[in-house]
Amino acid sequence: MWPRCMIGLLQAQKTLVMSSTQTMAGPAGKERLCGLLLLSALTACQPSASEIDADALEKQADEWAGRFISTLQPTLQQAMRDDGPVHAITVCSEQAPQIAAALAKESGWAVTRVSLQPRNISSASPDDWERSVLQRFDQRQRAGEPGAELRAFEVLDGEFRYMQAQLTGPLCLTCHGQNISDDVRSALAEHYPGDLATGYAAGEIRGGISLRRAL
Repeated sequence: MWPRCMIGLLQAQKTLVMSSTQTMAGPAGKERLCGLLLLSALTACQPSASEIDADALEKQADEWAGRFISTLQPTLQQAMRDDGPVHAITVCSEQAPQIAAALAKESGWAVTRVSLQPRNISSASPDDWERSVLQRFDQRQRAGEPGAELRAFEVLDGEFRYMQAQLTGPLCLTCHGQNISDDVRSALAEHYPGDLATGYAAGEIRGGISLRRAL
């Protein structure tokens, strides 16, 4: 059986060639015909919803998001026990990107943390899709859905996009809560100029773990 994208290309080619004798004569017409054939090929070869195992991809993304959290969280807990929250801020600023990069290399999924109130403006600011999902997460939590169960995924622009909500746990309040010590505020200002990720209460959504991969 011919691949769907090849069938689509052949159909598009037949249609365009039949019309070219009347509307695309001369060099300019031929150049336009080539462009339309290329566009048709790219469009035809995009995976359809029926060709994507969304459940399997969602499960993969969920597992890798869990790996990210289960790797970063003990690292921060150990830093807190060893030298307190100021040291943990330094560790988080250095280790979190390294953990995300290592998981991306291992899995093929790009892994990031994003928030409507980002701590690191340059790396944690959401794109349009992520912003929309985070806003819906807030709405769903206010409507009574447990924050720990909030997930979203979508096929967008040739990628599988996935996000799960990141909640504010008791340990997070030291650096993300409403009563932050002066030394912690100073450390945050040093490592994260423009930090917006404070003022949370326990259980609130403070962002999301966002994953994406090309299809």
